[in-house]
Amino acid sequence: MAVNLPAPDPGSLHPVAGVELGFAEAGIRKANRRDLMLMRLAPGTVVAGVFTRNGFAAAPVQVCRRHLAAGDSFRALLVNAGNANCGTGEQGMRAALASCDLVARALGAAAGEVLPFSTGVILEHLPVDRIEVALPACVASLNPAHWAEAASAIMTTDTVPKGRSVRTPIDGRAVTVTGIAKGVGMLQPDMATMLAFIATDARVARPVLDILVREVADRSFNRVTVDGDTSTNDSFVLIATGCVEAPAIDAAAGPAYEALRAAVLEVAQPLAQAIARDGEGATKFITVEVGGAASDDEALRVARSIANSPLVKTAFFASDPNLGRLLMAIGNAGVEGLDASRVGLWLGDVLVIERGGRSATYREEDGARVMAPAEITVRVDLGRGDAATTVWTCDYSYEYVKINAEYRT
Repeated sequence: MAVNLPAPDPGSLHPVAGVELGFAEAGIRKANRRDLMLMRLAPGTVVAGVFTRNGFAAAPVQVCRRHLAAGDSFRALLVNAGNANCGTGEQGMRAALASCDLVARALGAAAGEVLPFSTGVILEHLPVDRIEVALPACVASLNPAHWAEAASAIMTTDTVPKGRSVRTPIDGRAVTVTGIAKGVGMLQPDMATMLAFIATDARVARPVLDILVREVADRSFNRVTVDGDTSTNDSFVLIATGCVEAPAIDAAAGPAYEALRAAVLEVAQPLAQAIARDGEGATKFITVEVGGAASDDEALRVARSIANSPLVKTAFFASDPNLGRLLMAIGNAGVEGLDASRVGLWLGDVLVIERGGRSATYREEDGARVMAPAEITVRVDLGRGDAATTVWTCDYSYEYVKINAEYRT
């Protein structure tokens, strides 16, 4: 059960001019569930993406990288759930390319204008024949309002679909930004999240979009972790259809760019948090804030050390204010020359560590009080500088083990 995360109201996900979404039940892994999503894009749409750094990057990730490197505009995205098409060798590459060919023929586009995405079980071959049978239903259901249905079609072990949308004025014109995401386990991206797709009708030059997608990833999806593992299929794609009649944003600076970046972040950050809220078996949503660091990298290392520690995460599940586990995680972050006497630690509004030791004002009952709610904030001050960051995560419950032990059964 997700932590304080309702399914999005379909009416709150605004259509993006130049984007249509369709879905189908292809039976890729399980029958009677949506597991195929098609996104048709207006001619001239530009796309930028960031992907997993896992050395076993899945076949669709490799194809996406090639197509993005070779093309200037794109006409479609195809996403399947239930099968990752990873660890499948040349047959997997042929399957990813074949799915692009199928979409290209269905939409009257070139295969290189199609980007494929897969999520699900690794080391199983993608059933392209089932995709071929289901694709006409995807095409028939294409509609600008189908964001909620699309969010549902890309889920695996997610318990709720994830979507977010905003409208904002840029250069006197209303611009829409809408996005969906999935991902609940095997999730600590270096570049993205499991799968996330954000589209805008703004006109954005491709080099600028390449910069924007990385800036947004670093402030949203790269700040969420469920279990410290990076998936083979992690992908975050930013789409700009250019359907709003306004001057193109052709520089990564200035009021128009800043306004668009703020709007995209307003979509991306809640989507990233939603992934942690819906972490496999999650009962707690945890915000880890680290400040007083000597560098951004140092702050991130400490935050991830806390967020990824199994001992810390199980303590949160038990609502147990076990301070030793938190100190252990800070010390394990590899901060060279860390002066423990300058470190401060708070659980919620309770100061628990000051000058490297237990605060004289700390009481065990206060720690238990702030650990009990479904949402918890951990704040660390390293006392070394001005750099800071925030990471979002969740606890480890019995259900996390059960879900992953039974994932293939």
